[in-house]
Amino acid sequence: MKTHIDGSHPLHGEIFVFGSNLAGVHGAGAAKAARNIYGARLGTGVGMTGRAYAIPTKDHHIKTLPIDEIAVYVEQFVAFTQEKNDMEFFITRVGCGLAGYKDEQIAPLFKGIGNNCSVPEQWIKYLT
Repeated sequence: MKTHIDGSHPLHGEIFVFGSNLAGVHGAGAAKAARNIYGARLGTGVGMTGRAYAIPTKDHHIKTLPIDEIAVYVEQFVAFTQEKNDMEFFITRVGCGLAGYKDEQIAPLFKGIGNNCSVPEQWIKYLT
């Protein structure tokens, strides 16, 4: 597993993984970068569009989802990374910005990701 500095961007064509909302309104934070730079499609709040992968942390009304609901979407993402082991993923601090969760609450949900993923440096202690 690789790491990167929080707030940096992929340099080698990795898929930009960000926290989204179920309405697919990518208007702020990493979601805005996903839309403007990596081709995340407005209206798509889950999964891959362009060079971006959306993991919902907020509902259709932009209210923060409970951690157990976010966990389901993270599990889907982890399975996706395992199926697509020929792709590289650059995971932002999903859920730790506008959704308001702490790294120690979100990072452990990503256990099981492989060597094709880069995580924020803050998360490595929760994943090893």
